[in-house]
Amino acid sequence: MNLPKLYLASKSPRRKEILQTLKIPFEYLESPYEENLSDCANLNPEDLVSRLACLKALHASKTVNSGLVIGADTIVVQGGKILGKPKDRNDAKAILQSLSGKRHLVITGVAIFNAETKKSISRSETTYVFFKELSEKDIETYLDTSEPYDKAGAYGIQGHAGLFVERIEGCYFNVVGFPVAAFNKLMHFSGFDLNDYIKKGNLL
Repeated sequence: MNLPKLYLASKSPRRKEILQTLKIPFEYLESPYEENLSDCANLNPEDLVSRLACLKALHASKTVNSGLVIGADTIVVQGGKILGKPKDRNDAKAILQSLSGKRHLVITGVAIFNAETKKSISRSETTYVFFKELSEKDIETYLDTSEPYDKAGAYGIQGHAGLFVERIEGCYFNVVGFPVAAFNKLMHFSGFDLNDYIKKGNLL
């Protein structure tokens, strides 16, 4: 099949695993872009993550002449405040305490940059996540694992923190970090069918 290569401009092992599980063939492409909030000044959270995803894909695309470069960025929003990756154990604890017993938003921006046409398309996906009341033991036990420290909002739903989630409203994969339904729509808007990539992946 004459399909443009897919390149994932993300170091996230969760995003890689999701694409691999779907049997979508892709290659990793490092993005030199360093997040700078001045690039997204005065943007709402949905537009902010879409913008960051575009910038990651754009900067990664400079090393290739063709193909579709995928960028993604995920944030957690609680009470209007963006919660990034925790700086240390104390910060992770404070974040988890703020999420305890409340609803928060997980917003992921996904972008596709066509390295040949130099055109990009992006969208964001929002999922509402409801945490149970977390006990001190819940939090301290979780902080003793390696899970909280490389994730926005200091937790990963696919790991131990799945015990904290009472329910979600929206896309589960979005909370993991890569909303596959939104990505599928972007591919269609770009003129490509993910089913063709999956067929190709099953032949490899």
